[in-house]
Amino acid sequence: MTFQDLKIIEPIKNALQEEGYTTPTPIQAKAIPIILENKDLLGCAQTGTGKTAAFAIPMLQLLHENPVGKFEKSHIRALILTPTRELAIQIGESFAAYGRHTRVKHSVIFGGVGQKPQTDALHKGIDVLIATPGRLLDLINQGFIKLNQLEFFVLDEADRMLDMGFVHDVKKVIKLLPSKRQSLFFSATMPPAIVTLASTILRNPARVEVTPVSSTADTIRQSVFFVDKTDKNSLLLHILKDESIATALVFTRTKHGADKVVKVLRKAGVTSEAIHGNKSQSARQNALKNFKAQTTRVLVATDIAARGIDVDDLTHVINYEIPNIPETYVHRIGRTGRAGAKGIALSFCDHEEKTYLRDIHKLIAKNIPVVNDHPYALGR
Repeated sequence: MTFQDLKIIEPIKNALQEEGYTTPTPIQAKAIPIILENKDLLGCAQTGTGKTAAFAIPMLQLLHENPVGKFEKSHIRALILTPTRELAIQIGESFAAYGRHTRVKHSVIFGGVGQKPQTDALHKGIDVLIATPGRLLDLINQGFIKLNQLEFFVLDEADRMLDMGFVHDVKKVIKLLPSKRQSLFFSATMPPAIVTLASTILRNPARVEVTPVSSTADTIRQSVFFVDKTDKNSLLLHILKDESIATALVFTRTKHGADKVVKVLRKAGVTSEAIHGNKSQSARQNALKNFKAQTTRVLVATDIAARGIDVDDLTHVINYEIPNIPETYVHRIGRTGRAGAKGIALSFCDHEEKTYLRDIHKLIAKNIPVVNDHPYALGR
C-alpha cells in the first residue's frame, strides 16, 4: 500500500514525497481512512509507530479541504493535547512538514518559557493548536484561547498524561470543548482509568491497535559508551579517527544540538552536514545526496528529519544523545544492518540519560554491551 491508495490530496502527497515517505506504517494505513470519514478513533499505539502522521495527515486534509470564512479566522479549529514539551515540539514539526503546501496554520504552546511569543502567534490566528495541559489552561484563564468553535480534538499519549498527574487538567479541558466535534484518542496502554477517560471523550469510536517495534536486527552490533556530557564531542572525534568508518549517521535530540555537533566536526576537519526541520527542503536533499555519495562523511540528524533517510550500505549509526522514547532507538539503529548487511550502533550515555537507557533495555529485552576501554569512560 502507498499513500496514493489512501486518497491523500496532492499538496500533502507532495510534502510526503519531499520527506521521503511513500509507504504508510500499519497505524497510518488503518487510521487515516477512518479519520477522513470524520469518525472518532481510539488508537492503541506507542510513539515510534508513526502515529503522529496517522492523525496529522488526515486532519490537515480535512482542514485544508474545508476552509473557514473570513470572520471565523480567529477560531482555533483543532486542538492536540500532549503531555510533554518535547512531544509538542515534535508534533509541531510534523504539522509543518506535512502541511507545508496547505493553507493550515499551526502553533505550539508549552510552559517553562515566556508566553509572549505564544500569545502573539495566537493573536495572528491559527487553525491547529498543539499544547501541554498546564500552559493551555493558563492561557484559557487569561482569555487568550477559546475552544468553543473546535472541530477536532486529539488526546495524545493518554497513559503518560495519567502517569504525570495531568488527568484533572485534561478533564477541565474536555469540559470546555463543544459537544459536536471529532475526537481522536491515543494511548500506548489501556489501563481501566484510561478506558474510562476514553469513554467520556469518544462517540462510537473505531478502534485501531498496532504492536510496537521492539526488536533490533541481529545483524546490528550494539554498544554503549558511558561518558560525561561535556566529553561527548571528544569521544565522537576519537571514534571518527577510525578511517574504516566511511560514513556515520549521528543522532541528536534537538535541531540546535545537531548544528552544534556539525560545528565541532567541521572545526576538526570532518566533512559533516546537519539535517533537521529548520533546514530548507533543498538543503536537506543536498545533504542526503552528499552523504550517499560519501562526499559528506557524517550526517547529523534529528529524529523527525531522519524518517525519510534510506541509505544503502550505511555501517555506523551513532546516538550522540540517547532518545527519550525507547522505540526511537529501534528506529534509529534500524538505519544500518539492512537486508542482512552488518551494522554497528554506538550510543553515548551521560549520567542524566541512564533512565532512557533502562527503558531501551526493557523494550528490546536485552542489555546493550558496555565499552569501558575508551579515553572518556565515566565511572559508573
